[in-house]
Amino acid sequence: MDEHSHAGAGEKSSRDGGVESGLRHAAIVVNPVKVDASKLRMLVKAAEEHAGWGETRWYETTVDDAGAEVTRRAVAAGASVVMAAGGDGTVRAVAEGLRGSTTALGLLPVGTGNLLARNLGLNLTNVEQAIGTVFDGVDRAIDVGVSVFTRENGEVDENVFIVMAGLGLDAKMIAKTNTRLKKRVGWLAYVDGIGRALPELKPVKLRFRVDGGPWKSTSAHTVIVGNCGVLPGGFLLIPDAKPDDGLLDIVALRPEGPFGWLKVWNKIAFENGVLRRSAAGRRIIDLNNDVRSVRYSTAREFELTLDGHEEIQLDGDAWGRASAVHTWVEPAALLVRVPRGG
Repeated sequence: MDEHSHAGAGEKSSRDGGVESGLRHAAIVVNPVKVDASKLRMLVKAAEEHAGWGETRWYETTVDDAGAEVTRRAVAAGASVVMAAGGDGTVRAVAEGLRGSTTALGLLPVGTGNLLARNLGLNLTNVEQAIGTVFDGVDRAIDVGVSVFTRENGEVDENVFIVMAGLGLDAKMIAKTNTRLKKRVGWLAYVDGIGRALPELKPVKLRFRVDGGPWKSTSAHTVIVGNCGVLPGGFLLIPDAKPDDGLLDIVALRPEGPFGWLKVWNKIAFENGVLRRSAAGRRIIDLNNDVRSVRYSTAREFELTLDGHEEIQLDGDAWGRASAVHTWVEPAALLVRVPRGG
């Protein structure tokens, strides 16, 4: 007896319309603008048959739904795992739909940055291998960050992030990145975005508090709240960030003087990327007293208010402007399918 899947808005029914009763099945959420699903269908079909699973159910993102709603429908339909086939925005949306459920997220390396897969040390090039992991891997619980933004018109907007949320240079860079250039050269397009953002970048005056403590005032060019620490290109922005430690890592960039941005670049690219890999290098870092240009802290909850409104970003996507941000961590709120013994 077959259990038939019903295709609704944004959902593609299987070719024969059926899923074998009693068998586990996967779902896949595809961004049709970024991914050619026809290239994935044969690989998914072969993997599901090899694993003895039922037929995978296919869903598509739409202009009105980046993936969270169809993911919730996939979970309600009994999917054991939901694959995200798109960029980092699709991964974030699918993770939002899976937040707090017992259904795992399957990561396919088909996007530009593949930020979550990169931070979890997963395969970044072999799609067939990644699909195989979806069907024969194990689940790893990671944290989810939640951000509530107060918009220019006073509206409040709640969303999750799984890698980083930020305001300042990184958000302006993303907002100014040429989408066509990004499609052609991938994450390198952000270099062009940085060049466009820097001339108009000024320190942001803000008030903040950590874990419900007293409010403090400061200024920074960039504030990033991270669940993970690695950026596109392998740059290690937040060295101590762990996706499953129940904490958010906060970094504030505060360049001062004519060589301020050079000090920031030295911290991120050289100290974090090179020196931290050896004991001798870490001793050199400890001798460096420049703690003003890049400041790190951790929290379970982080709140800030701004004098005005600033561009913000979630997991590498521009997210409009906000005057206040309230962020907290939900420990172990997302399961991610990873290789066995990995």
